[in-house]
Amino acid sequence: MFQHDTLLEKALSFSRFDASHWLSPCALRPFQLDGHTWPTAEHYLQANLVASAALADKIRQAASGEQAHALGSPWYRRKRKDWKNLRRVLMTRALYTQTMTHPDIKQTLLETGDQHIVETSLYDHYWGIARDQRGENTLGKVWMGVRDKIRADASKTPAQSTAKEQGE
Repeated sequence: MFQHDTLLEKALSFSRFDASHWLSPCALRPFQLDGHTWPTAEHYLQANLVASAALADKIRQAASGEQAHALGSPWYRRKRKDWKNLRRVLMTRALYTQTMTHPDIKQTLLETGDQHIVETSLYDHYWGIARDQRGENTLGKVWMGVRDKIRADASKTPAQSTAKEQGE
C-alpha cells in the first residue's frame, strides 16, 4: 500500500519543459561552456549526447530547448555509446555553469534553503518522478547538488580556495 509522501507535498516542483520556470533546463539563459554559447541547458545536454557533429550543430542552433530535445532525444538517433553514463554529468555541468553565469538564478536557488526539488514529469522515470511518483527525480537531485556545491564553495575561506587552486 502507498503511503502519503509529505516530502513531495512540500517540495519545490517544476516541469522540465516549462521554459517559463526558472528551474527548467529549457529556460532561455545563455551560457558559455566547452567553447560554445548555449541558449539553454537542454541544448547543451542534447548536443553532447549525439554522436553526429552535424546533428550536434543543428541541435545547438535549435530555436528552443523543447526543439533541441525533439532533435536529440528520439530513440532512432545515433547517440554516443556512453550516453547513459554521461547524461547526469552533462546536465550538472550545464546547470552549474548557467547558475554561475546568472546571479539572479544563483540567488533564487540559494533562497530555496533545504527545500526538496522535484521534476514532475508524468512520463519520465529518469529525470522526473513520473506519474506513479517512483521515478528517480534525477533533475531535481542535480539542482539540489548544484545548490550544495554553491554553498560549499561559498563557505570556503579565501586561503582554502587559493590552496585548492594551486593543487596543495
